[in-house]
Amino acid sequence: MTSAIRSNRIADGLNRNAGKIAIDIVDETGSTSTDLLQRVHTLSSPALLLARRQTAGRGRNGKTWHSEENSSLTFSLAWPFSRPEAELAGLSLAVGVSIAQTLRELGVLVMLKWPNDILRDGKKLAGILVERPSDHFRKKTDKNWVIIGIGINLQLPDELEAQIRQPVAEARWLSGMDKNLLMTAFLNHLADAFVLFEKEGLAPFIPSWNNLHAYDGRQVTVFQHAREEQTGTVMGIDGYGRLILENNGHRMSFSTGDVSLRPFDG
Repeated sequence: MTSAIRSNRIADGLNRNAGKIAIDIVDETGSTSTDLLQRVHTLSSPALLLARRQTAGRGRNGKTWHSEENSSLTFSLAWPFSRPEAELAGLSLAVGVSIAQTLRELGVLVMLKWPNDILRDGKKLAGILVERPSDHFRKKTDKNWVIIGIGINLQLPDELEAQIRQPVAEARWLSGMDKNLLMTAFLNHLADAFVLFEKEGLAPFIPSWNNLHAYDGRQVTVFQHAREEQTGTVMGIDGYGRLILENNGHRMSFSTGDVSLRPFDG
């Protein structure tokens, strides 16, 4: 790396919306999201936890996110929203738009895969996991705190790629970039996205999300609990972030949960 990652270096470049984020960087932890979920009741402002190495990172549906120092960028954000919990359903898609647009501005051509994956050349480059604290750790305030975990592959060693057991992409260009500047870029875009989401919900993100969806207008098969459910043509997402498929003139919607999609192999 061109420069060691430091909280003060990141903070120096933050915009007005991101400037209120408390930044914590650790050498190693199990999961940054787990740590923030457990400490959310102590927070008074948005918080970033970045780990140089994660040993028990988590993805959707209980999957493991593998990461090693300098091979990945792994961090989690705790952010308070005034919107009711029911209106936060599409937040992960807004985060996906923010991360994808940041990467594209940095020269990495990526697309989105519903609901939470970021693809490069059809392979997974980054993942997003949005979680709510359990009642035990939830703050007794009028805010709804959300933990957003993000993992981005930068430069994967062969042995790490073998552990992942699925096609993955990397962004070697970013692995040589100053990580402080890289984190600043992500945080500025994310904070702006959160402020906009707080005001207007998912609606302003929908056109960008549909334009960035790798499978827009294509036939896909939706799986739930690893079982094939429906096949149809992707018609975009609705105001709740649900995927819309059309099959023989009939439209179906799917919520995220334990649902995933794959290109239809015919």
